[in-house]
Amino acid sequence: MAQQMIESNRQGAEVCTGHDMCMKKVVEILAELHQPRGLLPLKNMEEVGYNWSTGFLWLKQKEEITHNFKKIGYVRYEKEVTMYVEDKKATRMTGVKVKTPLMIWISLASMAIEDPEGKRLTMATSTGFKKSFPVSAFELEEKA
Repeated sequence: MAQQMIESNRQGAEVCTGHDMCMKKVVEILAELHQPRGLLPLKNMEEVGYNWSTGFLWLKQKEEITHNFKKIGYVRYEKEVTMYVEDKKATRMTGVKVKTPLMIWISLASMAIEDPEGKRLTMATSTGFKKSFPVSAFELEEKA
């Protein structure tokens, strides 16, 4: 399903390949859309594409990864991650899951910075469960 969405949005999209170029492009897109730059801490990326007219963003990496955000917990990113992005918001997400306190992985459907001060990011599942976290929890981690 993700591959079909990617192919249907490929025409007119800006596409990057290679991990370093992909990371640079992801950070650039997130900054442009007023989202935390560390929101997508992917590894070994092969391709990033963004269709500016539809808002469709896709990311392909060599393998699934699980990232531990120190302030919120674990987030899993599958080999292909897709979403529609706009200012302070990502919707119709695929390939991103969060680990609940009950140790169950739940797929994320959307995330948005909804508060007027822009200090909280709310993640939501397709079932309507929502939880907010400080935006600072998703800032780009600087390399030591």
